[in-house]
Amino acid sequence: MIHLQSEELLHKTIENFMIESDKVAHVQIGNNLEHALLVLTKTGYTAIPVLDPMYRLHGLIGTNMIMDKIIGLKRIEYEKLDQIPVEQAMKTDIPRLKINDPLLKGLGMVVDHGFVCVENEEQLFAGIFTRRTILKQLNKVIRNFNK
Repeated sequence: MIHLQSEELLHKTIENFMIESDKVAHVQIGNNLEHALLVLTKTGYTAIPVLDPMYRLHGLIGTNMIMDKIIGLKRIEYEKLDQIPVEQAMKTDIPRLKINDPLLKGLGMVVDHGFVCVENEEQLFAGIFTRRTILKQLNKVIRNFNK
């Protein structure tokens, strides 16, 4: 069993490990599903945050949610993509973290989610906390432990 000799990592907050909002692909309320699908396809992500013009987080939109809206009984109805706004397809009940939440809280959340959106004290979107980021940190700690 691995024992972390330094608890320094465990006392840090989400802010120390998140990807800041200006580096996160997103769409805005009012964008249509065609735009969201384009952003998802170009970035290679399966889900992205949906924000309003003030940068408040409203939910997530993903490829599967878009497909659910355009799959008809006999065919995929691509012509609907530019007619449906993202807010009609997005998931609003999503996990969220606060910028000052402890790392352990975020760690528990990324077990079930590839990323979790982070909000600042003013409830504005601050960035994302990703499973990849925490795994990179854990890898670094373990490698240093083995030296």
